[in-house]
Amino acid sequence: MPPLPKHKSSKARTRKRRSHMALTVPVLVACPQCHSPRPSHQVCPVCGSYRGRQAIAVEKVEAAG
Repeated sequence: MPPLPKHKSSKARTRKRRSHMALTVPVLVACPQCHSPRPSHQVCPVCGSYRGRQAIAVEKVEAAG
């Protein structure tokens, strides 16, 4: 037999344990170059700039149609 709980966990104990499992909304700031929302302290995925310089080369995606 596998190990089983000896006592029933109360709602308060279960909810107290789960109080740290809450999801947080990511903080988004506007990119100073292209003004698209991006996470702070990260390279902009749209234009590839970070702290006023070009950090990565981003390819232009053409619209289908």
